[in-house]
Amino acid sequence: MGAATGALLGLAIGDAMGRPTEFDTMAGITAGCPDWRRLPLPDPAGVTDDTQMTLALGRALRTALERGPLTPLRLERPLREEFVDWWRSPENNRAPGRTCMRSCYRLSKDGTPWQQASDVGSKGCGANMRVAPLGLVRGLTPAQLSGAAQLQSGLTHGHPTALAASVLTAHTVRLLADGTAPAELPGLLRAYATGQRGRYDAFWLGDLAAHAQDPSPETFATRGWDECLFVLDRLDAALARPSLDTDPCEITGAGWIAEEAFATGLLCFLLLPDDPVAAVRRAAFSSGDSDSIACLTGAFAGARHGSAAWPAEWAGRIEYRDELLALGALWD
Repeated sequence: MGAATGALLGLAIGDAMGRPTEFDTMAGITAGCPDWRRLPLPDPAGVTDDTQMTLALGRALRTALERGPLTPLRLERPLREEFVDWWRSPENNRAPGRTCMRSCYRLSKDGTPWQQASDVGSKGCGANMRVAPLGLVRGLTPAQLSGAAQLQSGLTHGHPTALAASVLTAHTVRLLADGTAPAELPGLLRAYATGQRGRYDAFWLGDLAAHAQDPSPETFATRGWDECLFVLDRLDAALARPSLDTDPCEITGAGWIAEEAFATGLLCFLLLPDDPVAAVRRAAFSSGDSDSIACLTGAFAGARHGSAAWPAEWAGRIEYRDELLALGALWD
């Protein structure tokens, strides 16, 4: 099976593997498993809100595309419904992020524009840990991919860095699914981010920037892309002196915020581009937001290698397996 199935399975596997290590220290993780290369997939392989919200976006995207070409309103309606349904679900008991919970509460109020429900001060990784499906849908134009990635972030996390990191995450998944060599990614991502500075997509974002304190929409957008360019500097420095046995969170950040989750998840993949299992283990064996970091690493590795990247035994018992496979089959 192809890139979409591989990315979705990898995302969930990384999420499940990082779930027990999130909030733990390196000393605590090492006490339970001295060697990161042997970190197991838990049994049962339960996931967190990262996979749940990815599936919510996946379902909304499927609904929107069934209705016609992807546009802001066509995506926003089902996405809002899916996010609110997730917020209300009894299965939403996996330590969900506070920004997502607060914003989904506001989205549940009839007549509230999503721009008013958004938290423009939050750039938590909840913005981009769920965005991978957009990079897996073939046929989206670059403008649709970028705009939709920002919209799905903006429903909860409206900080410009959350928007930019979401675009970079979806763009990376797209590049890998299209066969881009991993070694080319840092340069391509830097060029892309540099080209986006100062570009505010009012078609997809409406008046979101007006709810922040920036002098103009253009300075709002620039702020986000500049923070992403800064973390790409840290990624380049890490790759210049690679270290497999250093906690990745000490290098590119703990991953609680969007640009760090993106960079640290990508670092773990790029350190082990041809060994997907080792890459997600390295990502989950970390001191920060381990499940989100490993979730992104798994999405990148799966987009590169397809579903064959993952042990059949792991793929067979991951939570939400049937839905992951159904969406993967649709986009493969």
